[in-house]
Amino acid sequence: MIRRPVDVPLSRRGFIRAAGGFGVACGFGFLAAPASAASARDPRFVVIILRGAMDGLSAVPPVGDPDYATLHGDLAFAASGDRAALPLDSGFGLHPSLAAFKTLYDLKQAMVVHAVATSYRDRSHFDGQDVLESGNPGPGRTDSGWLNRTLAALPGPAKGAIRGLGVGATAPLVIRGPAPALGWAPPGGLAPAGADLTQRVLDLYAHSDAVLGERLHAAVAAEKVAAEGGGEPGSTKKPGGGPVDQMRAAAAGAGRLLATPGGPRLAALAFDGFDTHQNEGAAQGLLAQRLQGLDASFEALHASLGEAWKDTIVIAVTEFGRTVRVNGTHGTDHGTATAALLAGGALAGGRVVADWPSLRPERLYEGRDLYPTADLRGVIKGLIAEPFGLSAKALAETVFPDSAQVAPTRGLIV
Repeated sequence: MIRRPVDVPLSRRGFIRAAGGFGVACGFGFLAAPASAASARDPRFVVIILRGAMDGLSAVPPVGDPDYATLHGDLAFAASGDRAALPLDSGFGLHPSLAAFKTLYDLKQAMVVHAVATSYRDRSHFDGQDVLESGNPGPGRTDSGWLNRTLAALPGPAKGAIRGLGVGATAPLVIRGPAPALGWAPPGGLAPAGADLTQRVLDLYAHSDAVLGERLHAAVAAEKVAAEGGGEPGSTKKPGGGPVDQMRAAAAGAGRLLATPGGPRLAALAFDGFDTHQNEGAAQGLLAQRLQGLDASFEALHASLGEAWKDTIVIAVTEFGRTVRVNGTHGTDHGTATAALLAGGALAGGRVVADWPSLRPERLYEGRDLYPTADLRGVIKGLIAEPFGLSAKALAETVFPDSAQVAPTRGLIV
């Protein structure tokens, strides 16, 4: 149940963002949410961008591949023993830091798509992230993101009514573009404006600038909803505990906004720190900490979405994978294929989806990387087409331009 919002102050950052300083326009209020064009569901879709290129061979280790342990060296997990991964199916395991994700997997509310990649192959973080978030077949076209274009392509009664959400001080590229989307960031940094000042500013703009006043009201409403249950109202203290708690707080706030009747239905978050050239670690280390934060994010979304979880799909994706072999600094270098982690009550979960290429040296991409056998665009098409009533033409031309040759992956949702 949402508390009455009158005593929750708006932070100065939230005020500035609402007034136009945020990369995504806050141009709407909370509306009556239409049902999906294809069903009676009220779907939610969340994209988590993992920046830095996550090592999919450690996040979801192929413990049944006979070449894995030798090639991945001291970063490799095993099916049993001291370096045991959490057991999945079909010869795969899960990094021990992903315990909450494993619980969802056992409930058939999470799954993995392995050996997946975008269309990009040149291993530059900047270009790889542009392709991942823009949805274009190559780098250099970053005027909008594929999630924002999904909003623009929604058909019928959903068009213009289903809204987006960008989480963070800067909106991820994937949600930026012409379609309206709300911006919100977890508290931190700037001191809050008091509730009395907030109300006076709202009253001022209600009389002097109706459009800005409406946007400010939407921003205040969003900040109050996101803060619900998240600690002291109006607090600007960064969540304690470092990156893990910060990632959890971002996901929890997003979930509360997505759960609100008439609130946003498509959301994007971005987490840094997955570039593990040095001291990557196995069960402990840099990757383990980042995966703990990702795991906390899945758990927070599950809890904060409540009943809406049953109609939710979450996908965590990264720009590319990492090398199969360990480098000289106990890390891994830029690679190609990786794993995508999916969660949500709308999934046909409890499985690993993979056309596994094997890790035999002759099967490695360019002799060094996991070979890509799944196109991430096809996976995303298979997740959003039916819940949001998107046509094949819209997916192939608007959401992911020039992708008619990439078919939607079937059977991912119930």
